[in-house]
Amino acid sequence: MPPRKKKPTEQEELFSASTPKEIQAILWKAADKLRGSIDAAQYKEFVLGLIFLKYVSDAFEERRNELAKELAKDGISEEQIGNFLEDRDEYTGAHVFWVPETARWSWIAANAKSQGVGKLLDEAMDAVMRENAALTGVLPKIFNRDNVDQKRLAGLVDLISDARFGATEEKPAQDVLGEVYEYFLSNFARAEGKNAGEFYTPQSVVRLIVEILEPYHGRVYDPACGSGGMFVQAAKFIDAHRGKGHKADLSVYGQERNERTWRLAKMNLAIHGIDGNLATRWGDTFADDKHPDLKADFVMANPPFNIKDWERDENDSRWKYGVPPKGNANYAWLQHMVSKLGERGTAGIVLANGSMASQQSGEGEIRQSMVEADLVACMVALPPQLFRTVQIPACLWFLAKDKSPQGPKGLADRRGQILFIDARKLGEMVDRTERVLTDDDIAKIAGAYHAWRGTESARAEGLTYEDELGFCASAELERVRAHQYALTPGTYVGAVAAAEEDVETVAAQIALLSEELFGLFAKSAELEKTVREQLEGIG
Repeated sequence: MPPRKKKPTEQEELFSASTPKEIQAILWKAADKLRGSIDAAQYKEFVLGLIFLKYVSDAFEERRNELAKELAKDGISEEQIGNFLEDRDEYTGAHVFWVPETARWSWIAANAKSQGVGKLLDEAMDAVMRENAALTGVLPKIFNRDNVDQKRLAGLVDLISDARFGATEEKPAQDVLGEVYEYFLSNFARAEGKNAGEFYTPQSVVRLIVEILEPYHGRVYDPACGSGGMFVQAAKFIDAHRGKGHKADLSVYGQERNERTWRLAKMNLAIHGIDGNLATRWGDTFADDKHPDLKADFVMANPPFNIKDWERDENDSRWKYGVPPKGNANYAWLQHMVSKLGERGTAGIVLANGSMASQQSGEGEIRQSMVEADLVACMVALPPQLFRTVQIPACLWFLAKDKSPQGPKGLADRRGQILFIDARKLGEMVDRTERVLTDDDIAKIAGAYHAWRGTESARAEGLTYEDELGFCASAELERVRAHQYALTPGTYVGAVAAAEEDVETVAAQIALLSEELFGLFAKSAELEKTVREQLEGIG
């Protein structure tokens, strides 16, 4: 009988891994072994905090090596080089976090067994925050606790130490670790299901919003920023179209109400080299706007769908187009974002499909006012199953404060018009429950919008706009009025053939009608409660 093959250790698997994705998968598997010994609410912070510490340490060492080479080339003596290498300004001046010696990953890995890995990690997090004001209160200090399996934690530290996170010919170390951070965020979203909506928006949806808005420069704002995915994708857009080193062309402003998610966002921006203003602490956007005077060039957001319990003030100056109902914050989000737009600002917002046609609790009147103010530029109906966190069908609202040609920009004059795009049949399934928009899908949707708007990118590619039956249509406001201000793309783009309406489309329509029906039920219950209270008062 042949001897049984010995199962490879995690280190052996790591060294045999040939791609970044394989390395990420091995690290995820190792980190997952710690899940049972850590509070579920803190697990994301725990693992992503480790990756962040590895990132700041690697970036520090990378700068240290560059500095040593520069000094040696200038003929500086070894003794003087040693002094320069510990000069804080040589790092912060290059936008690199200062990392004290005992917080450097190499020092932690070398001393973990003798001094205790959890203790060293907590001390390192504290030291990095103490030395870098931008990280104050951001990093987790939860490693040296009785409920944390220190042996497995030490093994994970060893694996992260061995993983090949260094710079490659194609990518600097910062980009490699940024991809690791994004991979872990995505996996956490899969693992947490509907609870993940707080911190994660599917990457293909974020890419679509960014590609349509084209944020080449200016102020970008997200009032429900989660882990900062919109900002990261905007920075990647700049890299792809303007080259590295142009991130500073964007000024980033965000807000997040969940403390732990706010910390994840701060780390995510730092790991991608984005200098963002997420305020000094977390806070509710409706009750405590952290950027009250901001006028943004771009607003990009995926706010929580259909919030029923939100901080509502009927006298809020943001409700220019009507007071949003207490039982649903969708139109509060829309009006808040309009209030943040500059004179020529544009916005891309993810909302539940019900927002496009709802008539309950005054939402129809608010939508009518927004349409008549010519704020709505484009509506996109998204395919089902893009959001693993919710089953409610979703859409994209694109708002614009100025749909005129804008002088030298030479845009098409779209005042009094709205573009409708029905993308429900696009995308491909990556597993039995999750769909993604492909590069071609994103290009098709964004291309239609750019051609309609007559942007510089559309002119460069020779794109001209034409309605496409079943996919896109440009409608005058008169036509929208005739449909009682319903903004559902299917109403305007037409159908190729009734027989082609597939099961997914029918399911999406049923879900939309169900959502409206449940809303009516809620309104009925609220009226019933009011009537009962009035009758009891009479009695």
